[in-house]
Amino acid sequence: MAIIITDECINCGACEPECPNNAIYEGGIEWKFKDGTNVAGELPLEDGTMVDVEAEQAPVMDDFYFIVPEKCTECKGFHEEPQCAAVCPVDCCVPDPDREETEEKLLARKALLHL
Repeated sequence: MAIIITDECINCGACEPECPNNAIYEGGIEWKFKDGTNVAGELPLEDGTMVDVEAEQAPVMDDFYFIVPEKCTECKGFHEEPQCAAVCPVDCCVPDPDREETEEKLLARKALLHL
């Protein structure tokens, strides 16, 4: 599963620097797939579309921090547990029940993002 940040977020920002994939952004901030990764050119998304890694993407949330699910690996290949959840003072970084993913899929995403 990718991790999500719930609306209980207090916008403390503790999670953002902990993410090895730079998948966490402040609410309302545009983001890019290339941020904090080694990807270049175009990246295939899970639905088969291609996205320019340099293109700015719309914020996932406006009011509080968010995690880009296509960049989240639950810290697999980096740490034993998701670091955002480990440092969150209000426990609002939780597994996304709508995005169940295998460890193999998460490790493949890590490999894609960090060639």
